[in-house]
Amino acid sequence: MESRYPDFSCSLNDITINSSLPCWFDYFLCGVKIIQERFPKTPFPGVRFLIQGSVPPAAGLSSSSALVCSAALATMNAIGEDLPRTELASLCAKCECYVGVEGGGMDQAICLLAEKGSAKLIEFEPRLTAQTVQLPSTAVFVVANSRVEINKGNTSNYNTRVVECRLAAQLILKESGEEWKKRVRLYDVQKCLNLSLVECAELVQKILHVEPYSLEELCSIFCMSKDEFKLWALSEKTMNLTNFQLHNRALHVYQEAHRVYQFKQVCEAGDVNRMGELMSQSHASCRDLYECSHPLLDKLVAICSQNGALGSRLTGAGWGGCSVTLATASKVPLIVAALEKHFYKPRGLATQENVFVSTPAACGRIFT
Repeated sequence: MESRYPDFSCSLNDITINSSLPCWFDYFLCGVKIIQERFPKTPFPGVRFLIQGSVPPAAGLSSSSALVCSAALATMNAIGEDLPRTELASLCAKCECYVGVEGGGMDQAICLLAEKGSAKLIEFEPRLTAQTVQLPSTAVFVVANSRVEINKGNTSNYNTRVVECRLAAQLILKESGEEWKKRVRLYDVQKCLNLSLVECAELVQKILHVEPYSLEELCSIFCMSKDEFKLWALSEKTMNLTNFQLHNRALHVYQEAHRVYQFKQVCEAGDVNRMGELMSQSHASCRDLYECSHPLLDKLVAICSQNGALGSRLTGAGWGGCSVTLATASKVPLIVAALEKHFYKPRGLATQENVFVSTPAACGRIFT
């Protein structure tokens, strides 16, 4: 038992979740609480959970979402209830707001919908769907841990990007003469204006200026006082923001979404070289436009790219965690050796504990 994961117990009648500085068990309680809320008339017995995992924490590999999903799945099984996996994934995405994370649902969806040996194209509109995408048989993925930990629940970086994207969407709609107060997603802009993703990216460059928007400028644009704006646009963890980079965030989102659909097409065509190019483009955009990379992540990506990788990018929320690299099997030993020589050995770290070759696995399930 690790000291940073202390035992915890509470009454099912009084589940309190810390949203300002969440501990490991707060994420687990999210999964328990959402099942309680989904089945309010079902009796809940007392339950003891023993938790063991192999996903590195705070490494951009969705350890927190895995914990939430496993808690929800185990709790649902304990009370004898069942739900379609898509509904359960949506509930698990929703409940991470209890720990103060304004996230999407990608991590939870793949935790509960993954199939062994394939990727998934996950979409959320008009409803959550997960389309199977067959990966080329020659594709191998190498995951490398930067050892920079990032806790989304304890920092504002992630929520800041959410705020910036919402404001970008509303400003674009306002400048386009459309109703904007109830539309808060960049997806809403695309659908409202009936544009392709490429056209949306062009519109961003036309309407939003590259320089960050100041708090005062946005208050003037939206005709609000500072207090009104903060109450309307900001969350508890973003109240101190005074500058907002709207152009680059929105441009990244639209271009990244376009790359996702391109990636699906080249997967189906078996073009591993183009897959790698798209991954490298994605990392450059995460680094330069969305600004969610980290110098050590950039170093991992560079080492892999210079030693036989087809492409490499950060994975997860960013600001630390892991890189994921696409390669052919013959290049994997060269990449791993380069990572050991140029990254792990100089830092006194064991390569075998931080680098692993991955193939797509199945989703979470109950074993009896």
